[in-house]
Amino acid sequence: MYWDTHMHCRFSGDSAAEPEEMILSAIRKRLDGVCFTDHIDWDYPGPTPFHFDPEKYFAVLKPLSEKYKGRISVHIGAELGLQPHLKQRYDAFLSMGDFDQVIGSSHVVHGFDPYYPDYYAGKTEDEAYLEYFESILENLAVFDNFDVYGHIDYVVRYGPNKNAYYSYEKFKDVIDEILRTLIAKGKGIELNMAGFKYGLNHPNPTEAILKQYRRLGGEILTIGSDAHAPDQVAYDYQKIYTILKEAGFTHYTVFQKRKPVFYKIMPPPATQFPS
Repeated sequence: MYWDTHMHCRFSGDSAAEPEEMILSAIRKRLDGVCFTDHIDWDYPGPTPFHFDPEKYFAVLKPLSEKYKGRISVHIGAELGLQPHLKQRYDAFLSMGDFDQVIGSSHVVHGFDPYYPDYYAGKTEDEAYLEYFESILENLAVFDNFDVYGHIDYVVRYGPNKNAYYSYEKFKDVIDEILRTLIAKGKGIELNMAGFKYGLNHPNPTEAILKQYRRLGGEILTIGSDAHAPDQVAYDYQKIYTILKEAGFTHYTVFQKRKPVFYKIMPPPATQFPS
């Protein structure tokens, strides 16, 4: 049983995908369920607007959930781009919909998105990465209204050398503080498979961080492709069983009405996840 609980459609500013096409792709890949987690990134510094009307969102996705009931489960979530000053605005937004899952993510660090070169100007790569991780702690000091923290090492997708000189060990102290804080708050992390799509040859976060999260007692772990197009649904999912098993996990998590449900990880059939 596998779900894809991090995916985007045309309600995200960086996707043109029709939600029904994303669902049909998931059915072809024999997934048991999906959760749409479209972007809400207020005060985003780039040219793309990242926000949507929750009333319209639910008006489109709920009928699709009913239409495909019996073939696949369709949950409705959101991915919040956290910045400390946005707490009250996000709380108000989440009260406007009956969300299944909320991902809290760091896309903007002190006014800059690491996606763009401006973020790295005047810093070494290590300084830029450290600032990113420290900004997660700044968000965690303020936010509780989310279920899992998304792609904890997102920054390495876009750094000057990506992950060529990056490792968990280099940033162990701050990453461990992030993981301990999440566990203490009863929050989870995600296994985000898009790192493979971006050429890192690792998920976000890396296998070493997943192992450390488990060693520290972390149990809540969702899985997702971070798909923005139908062909990216369940991206490289054939690798998930081995990654989770080697990290010490026996179960992964799906959120329903903001409550965690745990599913045992099993080796996928050879016929699952066709292109």
